[in-house]
Amino acid sequence: MELKKIDKILNKEPKEAAEELLKEVEKAYGEVPYILNFMRQSPELLVTKVLYDNAIIREFKRMDAKTIELISIGVSAALRCDHCLKMHIRVAQRLGVSKEEIFDAILIAGTLSNAAVLAEGTRAIDSEKQNIAGKEKCEVCGISEEKN
Repeated sequence: MELKKIDKILNKEPKEAAEELLKEVEKAYGEVPYILNFMRQSPELLVTKVLYDNAIIREFKRMDAKTIELISIGVSAALRCDHCLKMHIRVAQRLGVSKEEIFDAILIAGTLSNAAVLAEGTRAIDSEKQNIAGKEKCEVCGISEEKN
């Protein structure tokens, strides 16, 4: 979004600016996401969120819209955000992304989520093994100290 357009929006009353931005969001997505509808009650927050999100997701041109939606699908799946996942699937479908491409994004997210669980779990095992081997752990704060 051009700085002139942002300045124009910021000079409006918050409620009016929020409604204008929501129309833009609906044009881009084909719907207004749940969280943005919820945030209508706090137009100052809504305006800043939409401007920030738009700057990252919609304004740069290094990735096309389909790629952005596939990333959004993968992240939503990995974070287990059902509402975001379903909305981004709908948006991707409107953009012509195939069911197979959507599934691939979910598979990639699942693989990375699985790797994160394994990495965190195995590091915890190794960490606790070291604690048991030569250190005592504080029951209050969890910080390990050398045994005397």
